Amino acid sequence: MAKMKLKTLSGAKKRFKMTATGKIKRNATKRRHILTKKTTKLSRGLRMPHYVDETNAATVRRMMPYGG
Repeated sequence: MAKMKLKTLSGAKKRFKMTATGKIKRNATKRRHILTKKTTKLSRGLRMPHYVDETNAATVRRMMPYGG
């Protein structure tokens, strides 16, 4: 008898992507509004890829059992 399939959490599949090395990519915060008072240096830094911290990675992997 086959095991039950697990569902991916739909909120997680919209927010996270798995990389080839197994890290979990996420979107940067503070990018939505009130951008005029943020410095150019900060705005450039927010364009860089951000990754989920290792302390939270296990939780996100549980939300996305098949890599999302």
